Amino acid sequence: MANRAAMTFVVLTVLLDSIGIGLIFPVMPELIESVTGGGLSNAALWGGVLTASFAVMQFAFGPVIGNLSDRFGRRPVMLLALGVMAADYLVMAVAGTIWLLLAGRVVAGLAAATQTTAAAYVADISPPERRGRNFGLIGAALGLGFILGPALGGLFASFGTRAPFWIAAAMAAANLAFGALVLPETLRTPRAFSWRRANPLGAFRAAARLPGLSRLMVVFLIAQIANFVYPAVWAYWGAARFDWDAQMIGLSLAFYGAGFMAVQALLVGPAIRLMGERRTATLGLVIDVVSAFFFAFVWNGNAALAFVLVSALGGIAAPALQAIASHAAPDDAQGELQGLLASLSAITMIVAPLISTTVFAAFTGPKAPIFAPGAPFLVSALLLVAAVALHVAPAPCARRTTS
Repeated sequence: MANRAAMTFVVLTVLLDSIGIGLIFPVMPELIESVTGGGLSNAALWGGVLTASFAVMQFAFGPVIGNLSDRFGRRPVMLLALGVMAADYLVMAVAGTIWLLLAGRVVAGLAAATQTTAAAYVADISPPERRGRNFGLIGAALGLGFILGPALGGLFASFGTRAPFWIAAAMAAANLAFGALVLPETLRTPRAFSWRRANPLGAFRAAARLPGLSRLMVVFLIAQIANFVYPAVWAYWGAARFDWDAQMIGLSLAFYGAGFMAVQALLVGPAIRLMGERRTATLGLVIDVVSAFFFAFVWNGNAALAFVLVSALGGIAAPALQAIASHAAPDDAQGELQGLLASLSAITMIVAPLISTTVFAAFTGPKAPIFAPGAPFLVSALLLVAAVALHVAPAPCARRTTS
């Protein structure tokens, strides 16, 4: 019963967190244009810089946060992260220059830990056979948040570009108050903090010593980089290719969130029971490949919206990969593992936005050789093909056995 309550609290926390994040997506292009005075292509480039700066700090401090949660508990780390998130939204609500936006992203990235700690919660309270399903529930909460968040962000945009940031700040503060009242501590056996493990290189070295984990991390990283094309350029792509406004962008993101939530909540568990974690991950990655190729070339907005539901099926891959990774780590190192995954996600947020927005600007700007706003999705598709190939390739020991 205690585990069920803890799982409920974590899911609700992630839900409120993702609603707050989704609120600001539809208005980011307009906000950046207003503080820089540039056009859409320039705003996309600055959007990549803001996301990458957040990610640089998350990469450096993700393992620190994970190890701190292994030492001091999940509860205080998550509450601190929520407080910093609320402050960051307030900064973005009042920022009049791109440099103040950048400073806010740097501070937020340093303390970003909500999803990392939530994943450690799941590992703490889930038996091994239910981890994939429970990671799927976290994904479902994220999906529901991205239904409500962008839709509300597009709605509140009618009251001004800054309005969604004030709402996001209020929701993060409410989430902090909620967590302070009801969030339980689930860490049973604290582990001594070590700076050797708490830096990204040390965490990567520790992961490399666990059987099968290093290649899995590479697959996870490539897939994350490829799939980050959606948050990196979706708003700019929709505006350039289909002339979507903030309301339409919010609706399209909410549509994707609905499909993603349904997949995470209803299909991840049955898929893993039916096919196993490895094959489930493979199927999800293949769907991601097909989706990226489709969005690279689609020219009809209604067709793009319809295919969003198909692309959401690829969401079965990430929980399966997380479950495989969690089995390789000991129980007292789940926070460290999730911190490592956060660092990989941070590498994604450093590399992917810069690649995606640069490619987008190159093929939509005044000097573009051809007008091709879907070019970032083509790059994504090629990366996903590489991830599938690496994931399905036989392990070295398997090759020696059959030779």
